[in-house]
Amino acid sequence: MDGEHCGGCELARKWDPVSDGDWQEPLSDSELRVQPGERAFASEICGYSFNYGDWQEPLSDSELRVETAEKPFGCDICGKRFTQQKSLKSHMRTHKGEKPFVCDHCGKRFTVQSKLKRHMRGHTGEKPFGCDVCGKRFTQQEHLKTHMRTHTGEKPFGCNVCGRSFITEECLKRHMRTHTGEKPFGCNVCSKTFVQQGHLKLHIRIHTGEKPFGCNVCKKRFNLKAALNRHIRTHTGEKPLGCDICGKRFAQQKHLKRHVRGEKPFDCNVCGRSFAREEFLKRHMRTHTEEKLFVCDVCCKTFVQQRYLKSHMRTHTGEKPFGCNVCEKRFKHKSALNRHMRTHTGEKQL
Repeated sequence: MDGEHCGGCELARKWDPVSDGDWQEPLSDSELRVQPGERAFASEICGYSFNYGDWQEPLSDSELRVETAEKPFGCDICGKRFTQQKSLKSHMRTHKGEKPFVCDHCGKRFTVQSKLKRHMRGHTGEKPFGCDVCGKRFTQQEHLKTHMRTHTGEKPFGCNVCGRSFITEECLKRHMRTHTGEKPFGCNVCSKTFVQQGHLKLHIRIHTGEKPFGCNVCKKRFNLKAALNRHIRTHTGEKPLGCDICGKRFAQQKHLKRHVRGEKPFDCNVCGRSFAREEFLKRHMRTHTEEKLFVCDVCCKTFVQQRYLKSHMRTHTGEKPFGCNVCEKRFKHKSALNRHMRTHTGEKQL
């Protein structure tokens, strides 16, 4: 017998035989005359070696399976395998529909306690996992891991059709549907199908009339957050999108695209004039119908467009928002300022 193996980690202990053929307790390093850099014991599994003083208790059966990647417990339904029987037991709940762990706040149920624990952070606001680069915090470590790829540029999930890469496997799955044409999410009202579940959720609001996003200025409500953001610009006057050719700015991407293409798809059926936007055509049509929707609260004068009413109100308020940068004279209307500027430039008025 050359040596003896422990039952846990299969560690080969080196023993010194005595003259009568029996075995004695493991010798010390000095007794074994271990040379510098040598170790007395070595694992036949992972190759790690250590001295007698480093000895720890052998690994348990479940710990040993993690070390060897052994998965003796298999699911009879889907074939998935596990290192521990309790992991298989938790997995079986996904097939049986069992969800024994319940959230005290919202009543949502979960198959395993760890998922309930992660869910609870959504109620408590706890975000224990923080990014070392930008400081952003997350409720789950997996979310942090995914987020870190935005800093490293890592995109480990690649499309085998077009070669495009993605940060998450879920993003790749959604992308693959653009190649396959698969639309697995169907509306149970009108049978329209969608590539993503989020798109279906937004579509359902058309049927329910749900408008969860409200403007805090005029209280108008919208079914999409993006629609609210676009609407807010009508109050702020923000026009973040600019034309690279002439510099004209727009509040919405579709308006910029029409401008660049020179499209005017909305035609007046009275005079044939064309307009880039439907609201422009509607305003123009009032010149034919003589409809005047905008009324002055002071003198009751009516106007075709709101901007005309706004300009008219300055005759009552005395406001003069347009100032000359040469002589500082001020005017109620921009056209009046333009005429005045010609007195400085010497330009002849038409």
